[in-house]
Amino acid sequence: MKRFVFVALAALALPASVSAGTHITVFAAASLTNVFLRVDGGERYSFAGSDQLALQIREGAPADVYAAASPRYTQLLYRDGLVRKPVVFATNRLIILVPRSNPAKIRSVYDLRRQGVKVVIGDTTVPVGIYTRQILDTLGITADVAKNVVSQETDVKGIVSKIALGEADAGFVYRTDARPVAADTRTVALPAWAQPPIRYELAVVQASKHPAAAAGFVRKVLSKRGRLLLAKAGFGLPKRP
Repeated sequence: MKRFVFVALAALALPASVSAGTHITVFAAASLTNVFLRVDGGERYSFAGSDQLALQIREGAPADVYAAASPRYTQLLYRDGLVRKPVVFATNRLIILVPRSNPAKIRSVYDLRRQGVKVVIGDTTVPVGIYTRQILDTLGITADVAKNVVSQETDVKGIVSKIALGEADAGFVYRTDARPVAADTRTVALPAWAQPPIRYELAVVQASKHPAAAAGFVRKVLSKRGRLLLAKAGFGLPKRP
């Protein structure tokens, strides 16, 4: 069943010339929720797993811009002629998120192998789940951690929510997702040498009815202000395209 979650915010803080313009619909990875609303709060957004959004675009959903947490989905859509040439606009890193009280006393990723520890990860189809499995494979502890997985979420916000509510002992999320829940959680670093490359790409959807406005949104993300907001949110910045 298709799920469209549109977040429409009044653009009270925007200049009249901007807020009075054409509004577009941006499909974006859930981990981009907070920063995209700061980049441009006047557009319509659908935040979800990158794979879900890519499928909706394939099925004809009315999107103007697509932003994914992995090049995998943007490049496949580009190959099939469904989006214009994608561009990398941000990078990220994985961390372990634990409840503020840290009842399982997680100090490192290797503690997730202990019996009885409840771990939440992303589903196999979403970028955060794919990246998690890559880092566990690199560390050589996939099987040990897998036996403690109690939930596989369809987007990173689902993982964050479960940890913040204390429904699990640990979860793999992007470092940018920890900031909004800092009062309820703690973070545990993962070895830098095992980190997979995490690159975000965005592109104008070919079927967009507002291609000029869609291209304008992409320019906002790539602008000096957009990059500053991404950096403040904890994202890494690639070289300017």
